[in-house]
Amino acid sequence: MNKYHLDYLGQLESEAIHIMREVAGQFEHPALLFSGGKDSITLVHLALKAFRPGKFPFPLVHIDTGHNFPEALDFRDQLVETIGEKLIVAKVEETIKQKNLTEQKGKFASRNALQTFTLLDVIEEYKFDALIGGARRDEEKARAKERIFSVRDEFGQWNPKLQRPELWNIYNGKIHKGENVRAFPISNWTELDIWNYIKRENIELPSIYFAHEREVIEHEGQLVSVSAHIKLDSTDVVLKRKVRYRTVGDMTCTAAVESNAYDLDGIITEIIATKTSERGETRIDDKVSEAAMEDRKKGGYF
Repeated sequence: MNKYHLDYLGQLESEAIHIMREVAGQFEHPALLFSGGKDSITLVHLALKAFRPGKFPFPLVHIDTGHNFPEALDFRDQLVETIGEKLIVAKVEETIKQKNLTEQKGKFASRNALQTFTLLDVIEEYKFDALIGGARRDEEKARAKERIFSVRDEFGQWNPKLQRPELWNIYNGKIHKGENVRAFPISNWTELDIWNYIKRENIELPSIYFAHEREVIEHEGQLVSVSAHIKLDSTDVVLKRKVRYRTVGDMTCTAAVESNAYDLDGIITEIIATKTSERGETRIDDKVSEAAMEDRKKGGYF
C-alpha cells in the first residue's frame, strides 16, 4: 500500500520499520536496547514486523542497574522467551565493582549516570557499531536536538553541534573506526502515538503501566514507590495510593502518577488531558539541572 494511503499510525510504523531495516543493512554489529518499558516493547513489536519470519539481525541488550521495577524485569524475560531472541544483560553492579566506581549517596541514590560506563563496556566487548533505542523527541528537550541516526565518537560521546542532515529519509551511517551510532526509529512519535499504537496492535505491557494500589511516599509533589532502594526517613509517611507509571526507569528516580486508568482507553484519556511530559512529571533525575539529560548524553548515555 502506498504510504500516503496509510493513517498517521501506519505512516509512523512504516517509517520506524524503514529505519530498523536501514540499521540492519548499514551496520555489521547492531543491537536493540531493551528495558521492558513501553517504548522498547514497541520497538520489539516493530522489529517483529520488520524481520519475521526470520530472526532479528541483532540481539536485545539490557543495561541492568539493579534498581529496576520487578514487574518490568519479569515482563522482559517473558517477552524474550516468547519471541525466542537473544538477550544480553549487562549489570551495572558488576561495573561498579570492576571499576571501583563511587555510587551516588542520599535518599534517592541513583545508578542512572553509572549505567553509561556499563553501556560503553558492552559496546566495546561486543563491537557494536549501532544501538537502536526508544528515545522520542517529545520526551525531553535534549532528545529533541538529536537526529534519528546520532553519531557517537570513539569515547561514546555526543556532540549536539556535529550532527548530520537527514533529508528525504536518507540516513548516513558511515562512521570511523571506534565510533558508533544510536538510532531512534520512534523519534518522531509522541507519547500519545505510542499508546494509540499499543491499543491498535494489542501489545501486551507490564501491569505497572495500569492503575494499581501501591505503597508510596510523597517527595516534592511526586509519589515515589517504597522499595529497598529508597532510604526512608523518620518523617516519611508511607501512603497507599492508586497509581500507574507513565515511564519506567529505576525505582530510585521514577515517580508514579495517581490514576484510575485500568485499561488503554483510560490511559489515552488521561494523556490527552495532561499538560506535562512524561519525564517532566515523573523523572526525579531530570530535575537535577536544566541540562541534566544533555550532560548525560554528551558522556555516552542513551
